[in-house]
Amino acid sequence: MVAIATDPLKRQFTNLLLSEVESITDSNEYYIGIGKSDVWDSSDTVVTPLRTLKEEREARNNLQAVKKVTASSFVIPRYNWSSGTIYSSWSDASVGIPTNSYYVLTEDNEVYICLQQGKNASGVVNASTIKPSYTTAGVSEVRAFTTADGYIWKFLYPIATSNATNFLSSNFVPVEDITIDSASANLFQLQQLNIQNTAVGGQILGVEIVSGGSGYSSAPTITFNGDGTGAAATATISGGVVVKVEMNNDSAAFGKGYNFAGAKVSSGTAQLRPIIGPSTGIGKSATRDLKSSSVMFNMKPDGAEGGNFQITNDFRQIVLMKNLDYTDSASSGGRFTGASSKVGRFMTLTGTIAASGLVVDELITGGTSGTTAYVTELDSSSGNIVYFHQNLNNVAGKFTDGESITGNGVGSATIDSGDKYNAVDQFSGDVLYIENRASVVRSASQTEDIKVIITV
Repeated sequence: MVAIATDPLKRQFTNLLLSEVESITDSNEYYIGIGKSDVWDSSDTVVTPLRTLKEEREARNNLQAVKKVTASSFVIPRYNWSSGTIYSSWSDASVGIPTNSYYVLTEDNEVYICLQQGKNASGVVNASTIKPSYTTAGVSEVRAFTTADGYIWKFLYPIATSNATNFLSSNFVPVEDITIDSASANLFQLQQLNIQNTAVGGQILGVEIVSGGSGYSSAPTITFNGDGTGAAATATISGGVVVKVEMNNDSAAFGKGYNFAGAKVSSGTAQLRPIIGPSTGIGKSATRDLKSSSVMFNMKPDGAEGGNFQITNDFRQIVLMKNLDYTDSASSGGRFTGASSKVGRFMTLTGTIAASGLVVDELITGGTSGTTAYVTELDSSSGNIVYFHQNLNNVAGKFTDGESITGNGVGSATIDSGDKYNAVDQFSGDVLYIENRASVVRSASQTEDIKVIITV
């Protein structure tokens, strides 16, 4: 059996995920966590994560803190418009996004879709040299337009400042379909709403030359027959062959209402195929036009986050988690819904942190239990607390009250009360995403911009 999952199915899955994250009526909560302060190996070379239960458990054990996801969006790969670049044109026959993208992001944070490539008289594709801009072209925001290099572009949407801040990265661009009414929309949304509401369905956006024929002394006339109306195009010949077919007068000649169509030449043997746009029109759904199947989650821990996030140690791992519980769910109400929380295990010492000589990231060993762990954080302000984590780089186990611990340096101490858990149960919920990276050092004045991308 040979089968495919279509682009609409991918969008449906990503839309369901996005809807659940953004919902304020269901009980599902999504969190991004950071952890893994110890090195990957002797050279601290980042390790590729594996899709295994062991890997999930390791990520849970490495956790330092979590913060609720409050910002999410569909995203698409980023392609900046650059002069001298050849861009593809949108096609109903494109599988995914071509190597030469059919859409671009301009320096004005505007996204344009290419409907027709510029070609010379011989049918050779020209590089794009004129930045697409509907204002420069002197047309309304809803109309396709031709630039001097022969490309036909259509404006799809502007990126709002808030979306650029949260979701625009070096590799991805936010995209959305506006679903609110105009009374609730901001200026950016109003502009996109206008584009959505004026989209024309079933246009013939271009013509594929299946065969250029031969023996032409003059260009044949092209007529379209199908269930729509209004499409018009002009052929160009070179060396007796049809080498170029262009839609006439930009969007005015795209017609409308086509679900099927043929392109007939008045003479000769050239074979042409009309490229029919979406039934609802280009611009009606930017997520569909740009084939978005990725969702970005954004989280920005600000300094210590009220004491929940460490500023004295680094992290090397990011996880996306769903539906965490309180450690003591019976007394705390079950599902954790707070904005952020410290996560992991800790112990209190009989003496002071200063007297112990322990340091972050060193390996500590229990004198009685033989348990080992890495020191994640030392907190003298709240009662001489040692936060720690375990993974496969050390011997897992549980520390016992009253046993001595020694570091791999000069540190040593006695446990007063050991192996307690923070408020959030790190072993609850689902681990949806694991990302390993190089060390990220934090500080009290620093805000990280953590972006997690899930692609279907």
